[in-house]
Amino acid sequence: MYANYHTHTKRCQHAEGEDREYVETAIEAGIKILGFSDHCPWVFADDYVSFMRMPASEVENYFSSLERLKDEYKNDIKILIGFEAEYIPELMEKQEQLLNGYPLDYMILGQHFLGVESNNLYTGAPTTDEATLKLYVDTVIEAVNTGKYLYVAHPDVLNYVGDSAIYEKHMTRLCNHLKSKNIPVEINMLGAFEGRHYPSEHFLRIAQKVQNNCIIGMDAHSPAQLKNQKGLDICNQLAEKHGLEVVKSLLG
Repeated sequence: MYANYHTHTKRCQHAEGEDREYVETAIEAGIKILGFSDHCPWVFADDYVSFMRMPASEVENYFSSLERLKDEYKNDIKILIGFEAEYIPELMEKQEQLLNGYPLDYMILGQHFLGVESNNLYTGAPTTDEATLKLYVDTVIEAVNTGKYLYVAHPDVLNYVGDSAIYEKHMTRLCNHLKSKNIPVEINMLGAFEGRHYPSEHFLRIAQKVQNNCIIGMDAHSPAQLKNQKGLDICNQLAEKHGLEVVKSLLG
């Protein structure tokens, strides 16, 4: 693994380990570029408190900690500081104000919710509703068109369990759009290793037809996951099975 841009920290409330442990484990694993992309805070209009993302109060500590490590380990590894975030148009301006002035290297899109999180429109919940699938694809395409995101994390996270032809119709739109923007599809290592509904082989077959490239995202929620060779092997096997060229790096 040359570069991983999908790395979380304990600030998101569902990961573990210290920042330094992630860096040192990545070095042990031979990773040359380590991108941190913890779940980005939102500034909600009400008093809702998220259970699965960094609080806004942690942003300063996030950057200061990683900037120190970036300098300390500059001869051993390239560290990039990013975020994984949904695209929620009505909240974007306040999010940009929150992050303004910080040395942000990149963002990846992880569309876990369709709309504001407190509405519980979670994309991982099984659905047979074509309108939900269409909304997901439309939202991701709109987000990609902003030019804000390096790539799309687990693009197959929408857990559509309805008619396969409908899934193929909409996910082909997504794969075609990503290809037109020269953005690879992510094969998500955490999902592959844990046997989640993503990465979806149906989605990867569509990507094969469209001739997308792919990138492996470790989606590390603990330092040990950065040296999970079994998970990495599964992802490489999926890429080979579906004829997807693996992109080694995108930034750095």
